[in-house]
Amino acid sequence: MNFRLIPVALIVLLTGCSVLQPADSPTQKALTPAITLPLVPSWFNGTIYYYVTTDAWPRELATAMGANHTPRFQDALPPRPKPPELKTVLERVYTFPDGEQISIIPSAPEPIGPASHNQPYSPVWQVVEVHWRVTEQQRELKSEAALLDAAAAGWVEITVTNGVVNCAVVADAEGNRLPGSQLHGVLD
Repeated sequence: MNFRLIPVALIVLLTGCSVLQPADSPTQKALTPAITLPLVPSWFNGTIYYYVTTDAWPRELATAMGANHTPRFQDALPPRPKPPELKTVLERVYTFPDGEQISIIPSAPEPIGPASHNQPYSPVWQVVEVHWRVTEQQRELKSEAALLDAAAAGWVEITVTNGVVNCAVVADAEGNRLPGSQLHGVLD
């Protein structure tokens, strides 16, 4: 073995380590893997927010949403009726299975990203189905408050399901988005 080559090899190795790019350099960004996920629009307090769905339970819901089946999500469901003092990670997502409108969420990160201060926001949602009972009153509902008013008036029926989904809010219609993300396409 030629021991004179060992220092040369060591210098080459150490030089290679010193040229590693910082995580935010253009070279590193070009090498970072990326994935494209469909954005799902929803209403939150009169503004459209977009989320991505990655996980769901039960299997039928995961299949319908093209998400990971996550059996452990059944452990997130609180006893029914849920005692008012019981705090859980679950939020709600109000869906319209008959397709009358996009979903409604009761919270979102404000602002979107690491500076969010919205305590109620959670990306883990229990699916709540909404069906119109009085079609003459049907209109676009743009907040949880408007939905609950419609329910109190008897215009809609709200059904809590056992479905649980992981849907992170990642952008809004005003162009706010997670830091480092790219928004493609036209937002309504």
